[in-house]
Amino acid sequence: MEETWYAKSPEEVMDLLDTRETGLSDSAAQQRLAEHGPNEIEFRKTPAWLRLLRQFTDPMVIILLVTATVTGVLSALGSHMLPDTVVILSVVLLNAILGFVQEGKAEGALDALRNMMVQEALVLRDSDQRRIAARELVPGDLVVLESGDRVPADLRFIETSDLHVDESSLTGESIPVMKTIDALQGENLVPGDQRNVGFSGTYVTRGTARGIVVGTGANTVFGRIADLVKSADQGLTPLQRKMKEFVRTLIGAILVVGGFNFCLGIYLGYAISYSFLGAVSLVVASIPEMLPALVTSILALSGTVMAGRKALIRKLPAAETLGATSVICSDKTGTLTENRMTVTRVYAGAEVFSVTGVGFDIEGQFLRDQRPVPARQQPALMKLLESGFHCNNAHLSGKGGTGDPTELALRISGAKAELVVDGIHRLVEIPFDSAAKYMAVLVDMPGGRYVLVKGAPERVIAMCGTTLDAAGNTAVFEPERALATARDFAMDALRTLAFAIKPVPADCSGLTQDDLSDLCFVGLQGMIDPPRESAVQAVAQCKQAGIRTVMITGDHPDTAQAVARQLGIDADRVMTGTELSALDEAGYREVAREVSVFARVAPEHKKAIAEALQQLNKVVAMTGDGVNDAPALKAADIGVAMGKSGTEVARESSDMVLADDNFATIVAAVEEGRHAWNNLRKAILYTLPTNAAQALLIMGAVLIAAFIPLFSVRFVLEPVQILWVNLLDSVLLTMPLMMEQKERGLLQQPPRPAGAHIIDALFLQRVVLLGLAISTPGFLIYYHFGAAAVVDGELVDALLLTQAQTAAFWAILFAHFGYVLSARSVYDSAFTFSPFSNGWLLGGIVLSLLIRFIPTLVPEAAALFRTAAFPVEWWPLILACFFPSFIAIEADKLVRRLRNGARQPAAVPA
Repeated sequence: MEETWYAKSPEEVMDLLDTRETGLSDSAAQQRLAEHGPNEIEFRKTPAWLRLLRQFTDPMVIILLVTATVTGVLSALGSHMLPDTVVILSVVLLNAILGFVQEGKAEGALDALRNMMVQEALVLRDSDQRRIAARELVPGDLVVLESGDRVPADLRFIETSDLHVDESSLTGESIPVMKTIDALQGENLVPGDQRNVGFSGTYVTRGTARGIVVGTGANTVFGRIADLVKSADQGLTPLQRKMKEFVRTLIGAILVVGGFNFCLGIYLGYAISYSFLGAVSLVVASIPEMLPALVTSILALSGTVMAGRKALIRKLPAAETLGATSVICSDKTGTLTENRMTVTRVYAGAEVFSVTGVGFDIEGQFLRDQRPVPARQQPALMKLLESGFHCNNAHLSGKGGTGDPTELALRISGAKAELVVDGIHRLVEIPFDSAAKYMAVLVDMPGGRYVLVKGAPERVIAMCGTTLDAAGNTAVFEPERALATARDFAMDALRTLAFAIKPVPADCSGLTQDDLSDLCFVGLQGMIDPPRESAVQAVAQCKQAGIRTVMITGDHPDTAQAVARQLGIDADRVMTGTELSALDEAGYREVAREVSVFARVAPEHKKAIAEALQQLNKVVAMTGDGVNDAPALKAADIGVAMGKSGTEVARESSDMVLADDNFATIVAAVEEGRHAWNNLRKAILYTLPTNAAQALLIMGAVLIAAFIPLFSVRFVLEPVQILWVNLLDSVLLTMPLMMEQKERGLLQQPPRPAGAHIIDALFLQRVVLLGLAISTPGFLIYYHFGAAAVVDGELVDALLLTQAQTAAFWAILFAHFGYVLSARSVYDSAFTFSPFSNGWLLGGIVLSLLIRFIPTLVPEAAALFRTAAFPVEWWPLILACFFPSFIAIEADKLVRRLRNGARQPAAVPA
C-alpha cells in the first residue's frame, strides 16, 4: 500500500485511482486484475523431502554415518562391530526425525497467515452491489463493510458511520479503533496512527463504511508482514552455534588423532589390519554417540519444567537460549501491564485522591495524602463517582465485565465506593461522538432527575459554570485550575475524562445539545493500564541478572514513558516509529544501544530493533501477540508469544508461548534456561573426558605395544565394551546430571558472554586430566592381571586375558563413579553437597552395577560382551580405581578455588 494514501482526501484518492461513485466497471476491474494480479499472498513451503535431507547435513551426523559405514564393513569382515553400527544408525535416525518434525512446526506461521485471508467481499461495480471472491479485488474497487466483516484488502475509507475496527491482530492493541475519513498529516505514520485506513485481516466491530481498495495481496500491510515472516532469518540459537562449533572442533580432533594412530601403527611395524582396527576403535571410542540425545533430553526436561511455570517451549533449543538472553524486548499492553484500564487518580472538591486496586478488582481505597478516606463521607467525590458510574454503558459481573475498557474502569471506580445500578433509570442518551468528544444521559436518581455528562476535559469544562466544594456545596468554578489539573494528569500519561451534572425539573423528558450549558463541574478521573506488580519485580530481577529490558509498544510515547518509569525501565529517551523510519543501519545500532523505550512502532521497526541488538552481539528475546509481531518473533534469538491474547500467527512464529501473558514468567524461564545450560555443561564436562579415556586406552595400547607385547594381542577393552561404556554409562550416569537442583544466585549473575565457547581452557584441562585419571587405572589393572597371559608375544592363556579385560572393564566403571560424584558441580567440592540429594544419580550407579553383572550371570551375554568371571581377590584393587578420578577432579577444583577466590557453594537440597 502506498504510504501516502492516508494523507489524501477521499476525492483525491478516487481521482488517482480513477474510481466513480458507482464503482469500477467490470471491464476496468478485469484489466486491473491482469495488471496487479489477484488479491492473495503467495505462501511457499519447503518441500518435505528437502527438510528431511537437511537433517543429514550436520557435521556430527555425517561423521556418525561414515563411522557406521566403516564399522558395518568391519562387522561384515568379522570384527564384531555390528552393535556399534546398529546403535549409531539408530541415533542418526532418531535425530533426523526430531529435526524433521521441528522444521515442519516452524512453518506453521505461514499456515496461520493463510487462514486469516478473507474469502469474499461486498463491492460496488457498475452501481451493482455484489459479493465477489476476495482474490478478485483490485485497486480502485469500492468495498462495502458492516459490523462483523473482516476487511478484505487495504482500504482508504471514504464514508463511515460510527465505524470501529479491531486491529489487535495487526497491532496488538486490544481496544477497537474509531475510524474517520479525514486526511491525516505527518510522514511515515505507522498503521496504528492511520485512522482513515482499513487494513487487510482486521475486522469491523461496530458501524458501517465504504472504502476504496488501495492495496491488494503482497502490497498490503498484511502482505508486507507475510514477506517479512518469510524473509526473517532466525538463524541458529546460541546453543546451536556453540554445539556446531564444538562438534566441528571435536570431529577434527578425533579424525586427526585417529589418523595419527593409524600412521603410528604402520610406523611401528604393525599389520595394516591391526593399525586400521585400532584407528577405527579409537574414533568409535572418542565420538560421543549419545551427545545429541543427551542435549535433546536436557532441553526436553527443561521445557517440561518451564511448562509448569507457564512457559510453553515450542522449539527445544529455546529452553537453553533463554539462559543466554541479555536483552528482553517486551510489549507493554498485557505483558508488562494488566491490560485493563484502571482509574488510579481522581479530582473532586478541589482535592486529588489516589485510588487503589487493579483491573476488575472492586476492592480498593481512596487515599488523600496517602491516607485512606471513606468515599461515602466525601460528598463531592461521591458525585464524581456517580457521574462516571451512571453515564456509562459497560456492565460489571462477578467474573469481570463487558463493554468499552474506559467505561469499565469508571464502573469499577464507582463500585469501590459501593455504588450500584439499582434505583437508577435512564431516560435519554446522547452517545459519545468523536467530533463532539462527550456523552450525556438524562437519568432519574434517588435525589432527583439529572443530566450527567462525561468527555474530554477541555470540552466538558467549557460547558460548566459552577463546581462543588469538598462538602458538596455549589462553589465558584475556576476553569483554569481544572484544566491545569487535567494537564497534570496527562503529564503522568493518565487518560483523563471530565464530569459534570445538572439538575433538571422532574417533568423534563428530553435531552439535546442545547441543554448542555451552565453545568456543574464535579471533577476528573484519570486512568491507565497499570504495570503488573509481578512485572515491576521481574524487571528488577532482570537488572540483577544483567539483562536489559526494552519496551516496544504501539501506544503513545507519553504513556510508554510513564509506564516504563513505573516499571523501572530507563525512560529518559523515547523513540517513535516515525523517528526510526529515518535511520540507517548504523543509526539503528546506536539507538538500540542507548534507547530502552520505543513507541508507535511498525512491524519492520520491531524486526530492525531485534537485528540491531543482535549486531551488537546481544542475545535477544522478543515478545509479541499480533500478526505485526511475527517477523520480529522469527528474527529474534527467541520469540515469545502470548498464550491468552496472542494471535495464532504470533504463536506459530514463536519459540515459546506464555500461558499467562506475564512478563514475570519470562524471567522465571530465564532462570530455568540458565539451569539447563549449567546441567548441559556438567554433562559435557563429564561425557567428553570419559570418551577421551576410551580413546587413550586405544592410543596407549598402540604406543606401548612394541614394548609390552600384551597390548599387541588385545586392546584393554574390546570395541563392544567401549560401546557399552559410551552408551549405557552415558544414559545411566550422564542423564542424572540433568536432574541436579538449581544452584543459588542464578539470577544474580550476568548472562554468559555471547561469544563464550564450550571448548575453553577448563574443558581442555578437564579432558586431559580426567582422561588420564580414568584410563591409567584401566591400563594398570589390565597389565597387572593379564601380563601372565602373554609370553614372548604369544597368547598362552586366553581365559586369563579375557578376565584381565573384564577387570579393566570394571575398573573403568568405578573410575567413572569417582568422577561423576564430583562432576555434579563444575567448581564446588563434592563435600559441600549431600551425596544423597540426587536420587537419580544414585539410582543410575546402582543400575549400572546391576547391569554390569548380567554377563556374569548370563553366558550368552558374556560371549557377546567378551567378559569372564575373575577371582574374588581381584576386587580390592578394582574398587580402588574409584579414587584416582575423584581425587584428580577435587584437586583441580581446589586449585581453581584458591586461584579465583571462594565461590558460593551450590544449592543443597533439604
